[in-house]
Amino acid sequence: MKLIDTTKDLEKACKILKKQKVIAIDCEFIREKTYYPIPCLIQVGYETEAMLIDPLAKEMDMSAFFDILQNKKILKVFHSGRQDIEILYNLSGQVPNSVFDTQIAAQACGLGETVSYENLVRVYCEVELDKSCRLTNWQIRPLTEEQLNYAAGDVTYLLICYEKIAAYLKENHREEWVAEDMADLVDIEHYDINPENAWLRIRHNSHSLQFINALKALACWREKRAIKQNVTRQNIIKDELLLNIATACPKTLDEMKQVRGMRSDIAKSKLSQEMIDALKEMEKKGLDKKLSKQDKDKDVSLAPTSQSLYEVLKLLLKIKCNEYGIVAHLVISEKNLREFVKHPKAKNQILSGWRYDVFGKIAQEFRRGKMVITYNPEHHDIEIKEL
Repeated sequence: MKLIDTTKDLEKACKILKKQKVIAIDCEFIREKTYYPIPCLIQVGYETEAMLIDPLAKEMDMSAFFDILQNKKILKVFHSGRQDIEILYNLSGQVPNSVFDTQIAAQACGLGETVSYENLVRVYCEVELDKSCRLTNWQIRPLTEEQLNYAAGDVTYLLICYEKIAAYLKENHREEWVAEDMADLVDIEHYDINPENAWLRIRHNSHSLQFINALKALACWREKRAIKQNVTRQNIIKDELLLNIATACPKTLDEMKQVRGMRSDIAKSKLSQEMIDALKEMEKKGLDKKLSKQDKDKDVSLAPTSQSLYEVLKLLLKIKCNEYGIVAHLVISEKNLREFVKHPKAKNQILSGWRYDVFGKIAQEFRRGKMVITYNPEHHDIEIKEL
């Protein structure tokens, strides 16, 4: 195991990686105060070895490693890989090709919705990992021997876990069950930032057209500023205050001062004028009526009359998932289940493919009144029966 901190050594290491069919990847990073995560170390496991790449090394050309990431013949294994892929995307401008996430796959093995790497290693490798280095400052150089050993373990054990999970999926004909989520993991929309969509992440209670347009304008302004300064969104201005400003929609600095929760330092800063300018620009363009539909599409709350059906379907889903030994979220998200309750004939993930066989078909039959759930007091279990 060696810390690779020169272009020459990296190119040499990548010649070895190019010969592999499967490699494991993990990243150590820091993100407490910045918009973008700061990559501090990239671990790559192959066979029984590990390479540790230093992305902070001066004059390091990572091109050879980026080529490995795009090589479709090499499977890249991650555990809970979204943040790792985000880092690699920010560094290279591309998402990796051919990926496998053990946390996603573990859902099809009955190991839980968000099983930790530590628990995965405990199950498949019968090893208790030392996590004492997890919260160390990975930016500081030189890295200690203890940190390097810890980092290497994050990928060497991962390969063992992958092999056992992949074998289980193949034996039980479940590769297709996780394929959709694996494809979603490398969807560029997750990593290609569009400030125009920043408002969609903010929870709110008001749904007036004026408010939604104001919220979009302010969230877009904040996102761009956070990117430019490379600081967190909340460091610019917190969500709660942003929502209050969107509600009040102030046109002057005096009106901005009157917004509930407004701090005097913010009211006096150029942030206030920038927000007012953003709202004025919104008014100038005119209100976008299409935003109402986007806002409505986010809302999948149910009427009281539909809530009971939703709860019964959740129970039905749990019964079927226990039967198959899988996690419910892999079959259908809570949001999509609510959408099925509201719009049973609309396109839904449970109405096609393996999800239909596992749950969709029986869910349709139940809401048509052709299925019932019964309790067997003799065997103390719940059964699903046709009428």
